[in-house]
Amino acid sequence: MRLIKLIPLLILCISCTGAKIATMTTGDLNGSWVPIRQEIGGVLLPKTVYENQKLIIMDSTYTVIAESIDKGIVKYKEDKMDIYGKDGVNAGKHFTAIYKLENEHLTVCYNLSGDSYPETFGTKGKSMYFLSVFKKD
Repeated sequence: MRLIKLIPLLILCISCTGAKIATMTTGDLNGSWVPIRQEIGGVLLPKTVYENQKLIIMDSTYTVIAESIDKGIVKYKEDKMDIYGKDGVNAGKHFTAIYKLENEHLTVCYNLSGDSYPETFGTKGKSMYFLSVFKKD
């Protein structure tokens, strides 16, 4: 249950095609995003878990609205994210992630242990990996 409370913070996903990756800027992520698919450790989560969640990105800050409100800082480097919780259940925590923006969907794969970046957008066999796919609200 505690892990599910971490999920809202982890809702920072992005997808990109090869051509778009080269021209994408972090400003492309600005706005309000709603999850359309989530999984953790290879297990697809039911829509009821995330249907009322929202991720708001504004440059280097994020807000996740879920069971509670989480706020923090996100730093980007190439296709990687470092997420630092400042307010809410994830205050003081650091998560690593990879992301892509593709076909207007943001896909983010988080490593909840924060000790390394995921190498792929898969979570199977990795209990601390969380994947979220978003669309603009």
